[in-house]
Amino acid sequence: QVQLVESGGGLVQAGGSLRLSCAASGRSFSSYVVGWFRQAPGKEREFVSGIRWSTGTTYYADSVKGRFTISRDNAKNTLYLQMNGLKPEDTGVYYCAADRGSQVAVMARSYDYWGQGTQVTVSS
Repeated sequence: QVQLVESGGGLVQAGGSLRLSCAASGRSFSSYVVGWFRQAPGKEREFVSGIRWSTGTTYYADSVKGRFTISRDNAKNTLYLQMNGLKPEDTGVYYCAADRGSQVAVMARSYDYWGQGTQVTVSS
């Protein structure tokens, strides 16, 4: 069983930056793929970025490429999402998710473990 706790959300002006963290307990992320998803009001949860923990291979949604960076700290068993150049359309609840697969999936239903989410609000 994996427990995920996100932190780092907040209110920021357009063009600003935030760094989200996702701390895992219960198991090491070493055999997992881990991703960030977001959900805006009235919309479906969408893939933002993911990483295959063992190799460090990263994936990004086209909407965030060049602005967001996913990274990991093996010693802390923690996942990060550095978000720069934030836009109002980045607003939503950001979730960390983990799955014992070998490939990063973009479908939310592929992930077995979820955090509680952290709110990111970008004002124009």
